[in-house]
Amino acid sequence: MAYRELVRRWHEAVRAADRGHWDAALDTFGGIAEPPARICFNMGCVQLLAGRPEAALRAFDETIAKDNSLAVGYFQRGFVHLQLEMYEEALSDYHMAFSHLRQNPFIDYKQLGLRHILYAWEVLYSTAAVQCHLQQWQEARVTLEKAVVWRPERRTAILELALERVQDHLFLEPMLVPLGELFRPRKKEVEQLDSKDFLGKPKVISSIIPNDEYIGFEPLRPQKQGFYEPSPDALRDAESGYHRVVSRYRPEEPAGPEVAAGSLVFVLSRGADGWATAIHDGQKLHIPSSLLEPASRMDKWKNSTGIPLPPAQVPPSRLHAKQKPDPPGGENASAGDASAHMDSKVPPRRGEASPGAARPAVLRARWECSLVLRAGEPPALPALRALLRDRLAQLAQRGTLSYRLPDGTELGTVSGQEDLGKVWQQLTDGRLTLCCQDLDSHSGRPVLYRMLAQHSYLAQGPGDLEFSKGDVLDILSEVNEDWLEGRCNGKTGIFPKCFATQTSCGFL
Repeated sequence: MAYRELVRRWHEAVRAADRGHWDAALDTFGGIAEPPARICFNMGCVQLLAGRPEAALRAFDETIAKDNSLAVGYFQRGFVHLQLEMYEEALSDYHMAFSHLRQNPFIDYKQLGLRHILYAWEVLYSTAAVQCHLQQWQEARVTLEKAVVWRPERRTAILELALERVQDHLFLEPMLVPLGELFRPRKKEVEQLDSKDFLGKPKVISSIIPNDEYIGFEPLRPQKQGFYEPSPDALRDAESGYHRVVSRYRPEEPAGPEVAAGSLVFVLSRGADGWATAIHDGQKLHIPSSLLEPASRMDKWKNSTGIPLPPAQVPPSRLHAKQKPDPPGGENASAGDASAHMDSKVPPRRGEASPGAARPAVLRARWECSLVLRAGEPPALPALRALLRDRLAQLAQRGTLSYRLPDGTELGTVSGQEDLGKVWQQLTDGRLTLCCQDLDSHSGRPVLYRMLAQHSYLAQGPGDLEFSKGDVLDILSEVNEDWLEGRCNGKTGIFPKCFATQTSCGFL
């Protein structure tokens, strides 16, 4: 067995004995292959603590067999022999212990890990105790008188009392190593059991990467600027953040960087002229705002250029409905197609005249309504269409209109012409989205159960339910194993199931 493993088990066994777990300590000591004399001595002492003198005797026999010069081993075995009424063997052990003191008044075993000093007078005192049991009273008196010669200055009283007891033919109690004292491994060896990192951890002092606070070890990587967000002080307005380029952009300047469709850029600011200042691949550039759309958390998570982004809570894959192929452009093109063409239109360069009111705008309206139908046979398709037509007509008259900026942030409700005028001022990129929802559409639906939001969730689309950490969500239906439909703060929508956990709070 390697010495490192021996020290580890030795330390574990001693700690178990200190806690009073005798069997656990003995099992750990017994797992040491070819234990040295000090381990065998410890096993004998633990057996004494457990009240098993026969097993302790076998352990001390093995101790002396491995080290026949260990005086404290003979001393402890003599005590066990005396407990088992094996007086001749005990007397022999005490004589051997005294002889291995080699005319020294004591032996300090602290250097070997045992916090005990074995004195010569203690060995002679225990020898006299055995002679008393053998009815050798005169020999016991001589032995005690010899112990007086080896006694320390402050031990005269105990020896004088022992002489009086021998004179009265009374037995003496033998001495032993205090219970609980064991050979222990060296402190430095125990401290070296756990591996240490002498090299330490590196810290970035200067880097070309903005806000690079990377600490750790990894294979060499090129020092290329990645997509870490600047600090809050570096942001100029609330529109700063990651955006995706919807179509390819080629600047008019030959030296300007070209941005491919689908690339991620970090927008620093947006101008009123329709141009945005952004950073792409470590370079600052000006790009039309109409070519940008807010990047979702999933888009930023999938970014593989430069340094990976820090981990973040991301929603699962969204539901994908079957989509029909886009109709060819022409007179029958839908408003959605017109919007797509408007997104890729490049605004005039800085300093050029803006068409102003002649510039086309795309208004997207999203409707949300519910119908109550009888269960059983499905209704006829023409009848269902008629119901939807009537329902949408009613919703158009009394539905609540709310507007959102292109980044998906809902600002408020359109309740009058004045609100509509304020909304129209937000139309900077030629796009505006209005949501029409019936507030009573979900009032009759039962709540299946409630969940507690563990993370804040920002809506990724008009149909998503946005909430903050700690909000209570009313679950209306289970869309699939990853997405749920719920209600929070008077709003209804879908959200990832992994952002919330079920709660046991009762319904009001």
